[in-house]
Amino acid sequence: MSEPVIADRKPAIVDLPPGVYWWCRCGRSRKQPFCDGSHEGTGIEPLQFTVDAPTTMALCCCKHTGHPPKCDGTHSTLPPAE
Repeated sequence: MSEPVIADRKPAIVDLPPGVYWWCRCGRSRKQPFCDGSHEGTGIEPLQFTVDAPTTMALCCCKHTGHPPKCDGTHSTLPPAE
């Protein structure tokens, strides 16, 4: 299995209507923070989650959160980008 790519070092703040969503775990999607199928062949699968009522969420883009798909601030502890 591949390691996830850090798509961004800050969360994506998104307004979500009720529905089913697929959060990108691999970091390769061009539609961050959502999956676009770019994970194929990586061994990393997207995470399905459901929103029952309209909400604003901070979704993780560093792909290292301990509470997927929500940002937990882990991005602030990652080593600097090379």
